[in-house]
Amino acid sequence: MKNKECTKAEFSLLANSKKVVLAMQHLIAMFGATVLVPILTGFSPSVALFTAGIGTLIFHLCTKGKVPAFLGSSFAFIPLVITVKELYDGDLAYAQGGMVVAGLIYVIMSLLIKKIGVEKIQKVLSPQVVGPMIMVIGLNLIPTAFGMAGENMLVAGITLGVALLINFKGKGFIKQLAILIGVITGYLVSLKLGIVNVDIVKEASLVALPKFSLPKFDLGAIAIIAPVVLAVFMEHLGDITTNGQVVGKNFIEDPGLNRTLLGDGLATIVASFIGGPANTTYGENTGVLALTKNYDPSILRLAAVFAIILGLVSKVGALLTSIPTAVMGGISLMLFSMISIIGVKTIKNSKVEFNVKNIIVMSVILILGLGSGIIEKKFGVTIGIPVSETVKISGLSFAAIVGIALNAVLNRK
Repeated sequence: MKNKECTKAEFSLLANSKKVVLAMQHLIAMFGATVLVPILTGFSPSVALFTAGIGTLIFHLCTKGKVPAFLGSSFAFIPLVITVKELYDGDLAYAQGGMVVAGLIYVIMSLLIKKIGVEKIQKVLSPQVVGPMIMVIGLNLIPTAFGMAGENMLVAGITLGVALLINFKGKGFIKQLAILIGVITGYLVSLKLGIVNVDIVKEASLVALPKFSLPKFDLGAIAIIAPVVLAVFMEHLGDITTNGQVVGKNFIEDPGLNRTLLGDGLATIVASFIGGPANTTYGENTGVLALTKNYDPSILRLAAVFAIILGLVSKVGALLTSIPTAVMGGISLMLFSMISIIGVKTIKNSKVEFNVKNIIVMSVILILGLGSGIIEKKFGVTIGIPVSETVKISGLSFAAIVGIALNAVLNRK
């Protein structure tokens, strides 16, 4: 009898140990990208990790614990947060306010989907609109990445080279860690060259509460940031669909897209209220699911708990802050290029018909999304919708609004 009890205890311990290892894999897979967003925008990496964990638990609560998904920092908001930061003298609180409203729009969209169905929403946000929008997000960020890489081209080149090598030649779980390994390699090279500020790591305490901050609300900042939810909605739809295909379930039907979007929206609201970047479902974790063939949602919840704990270890936050700009520039060149490629794939995989109407819609979005910034820098003229004396809806937000309206008119049938 005792032997049987011992066997059960050993089996339970083994099962729990396996869960811990699998949860750590998920945490590692999303770690690099999740902390990259706050490093690029100015938010606290510790708060980003903390809110990624909290957001994931909120998402699982909204989806009845059925969807094995992890929420991390959204890349789609980066150019808009940087724009708002520059307009408001470096005050990120206004960007937080814009993201809170974006989260509220998610919640409203979830209620609409429950009421009218996802098909009608998809007609408005068709691939010929969303694909170019995603391309604009990536292409607008590439010059920023080049500027960061320019601080030390050798370090940036090594970081980028290692990440690309692993991404194209790596197999299995190692391939999922391309970003993390690239950053670690770049960091070690930077240490060797003596360009890392190690004092901030030494001076940081072991455990401390992250530096939380409250949002500020301004119509101009909200108008700049809020429209990006249209692109992020399609990203979310793609992630949930892919996640379901890997697991072998239809999460769009059960627990329902309205519930997954509600979880995403509430997670973004909570993150933005306490000083973190907007949250979104992560494709990296879907890759880990496909690799391990273990689809237990409780593993993702355990990974969320680990992220919260990691956010409270201030040494980790200081270490992330000490990463040289050139390292992040090198890895950003890869990530931002990949975002642009996702936009192209969205058009290709959706089999968008290249007729005159669709070409006009896609061209207008790309020209307005990319060209307006160039015109503003060269001629000082901002193309967009005036919100106040100092703020206009321009760039991606303006391109999205015009693109949706144009597509609705040209493809109204």
